Amino acid sequence: MSKPLPLVALLCALTLAAPAPAAAATNDLQHRLNALVNADGGPPGVIVVLRSGDHTRVLRAGTADLAHHRPIDPADHTRVASTAKAFSGAVALSLVRRGRLGLDDTIGDRLPRLPAAWHAVTLRRLLQHTSGLPDYSEDEAFRDLLRADPHHVFDPRRLLDFVADKPLNFAPGSTYRYSNSDNIAVALMAEQATGRTYDALLRREVYGPLRLHETSLPLGYEMPEPYMRGYAMDPPNPPEDVSELFGASGLWASGGIVSTPRDLTRFIRGYASGALTSKDALSQQRHWIRGSSEPAGPGENRVGLAIFRYRTRCGTVLGHTGNTAGYTQLMAATPDGSRSLTFTITTQVNRDTPPGLLKQLRAAEEDAVCALLAKGKH
Repeated sequence: MSKPLPLVALLCALTLAAPAPAAAATNDLQHRLNALVNADGGPPGVIVVLRSGDHTRVLRAGTADLAHHRPIDPADHTRVASTAKAFSGAVALSLVRRGRLGLDDTIGDRLPRLPAAWHAVTLRRLLQHTSGLPDYSEDEAFRDLLRADPHHVFDPRRLLDFVADKPLNFAPGSTYRYSNSDNIAVALMAEQATGRTYDALLRREVYGPLRLHETSLPLGYEMPEPYMRGYAMDPPNPPEDVSELFGASGLWASGGIVSTPRDLTRFIRGYASGALTSKDALSQQRHWIRGSSEPAGPGENRVGLAIFRYRTRCGTVLGHTGNTAGYTQLMAATPDGSRSLTFTITTQVNRDTPPGLLKQLRAAEEDAVCALLAKGKH
């Protein structure tokens, strides 16, 4: 049964008698967003920001807040979930450009306190999710702490201790397996190489150069105002506001960043185009192997170094997805950064949720790519 949520239409009225390809693609996308919000278990709200050169289009459906039915705004804060992994990639690749880190630096070189069995793992393998590191977020002791106190404050630099007694899952470089541990190790290597905290490195290497003013890495559970509320959707139960259910310290460099669609737009345009790194490192970043982001992004997915390639029926974009309690994200841009999209919904959708909803989300994301890349008047 569809839930009776108000729908916010396109910002700009389309008055063309015979829609140009871009206008038709935008119309198709709006219909998809409306259907997604009204699906069983679908998000209470969705916002898509399409940026082409200096021109921005904002499409949205539903609401930022079920209590007050406020439209979602590009300046509303959201948990970026695993798109934060691209931020740790941005820090690492910026340090590679500066000569402070090398893609073939190993855990043994940089983090010798970590288990000896992990010492041969390189920064390259961590960024590519081919490291074999066991995922600390799947450890029962870690999960028990969260179940007992969702606001528990972890020491982010000790998160890998939860799996320090475990061997690698496979030989480094032999298999792709998405692991939250990888980006924790990336941040720790960046700290060791510079003597600066990861938060300080984000500000110096990423926020400053890309002019991100609404992005932060909190450790607590509170969201900065204004923010879109995230919900757990479990029909026929009513939606549950989970925006501040969990603290961010247990995610840290793997998924703890809070940002806005406006800032994510700036970030992905710079990151996908290689604005923060060298031409050589960018070339190595774009060595694609088989692997999907989580949740899978639109079209055919391939993985590089802390970035994914999404090849759709309308063209190819580079970016990252993410999901956490109350939120699911996609940010993507053309390889030159001239066109970008952010796609944010206010519930969690992944491979463990009903498959029909993930399929519907991915179809809407692909329509967003088509609207982004379509030619003609908007």
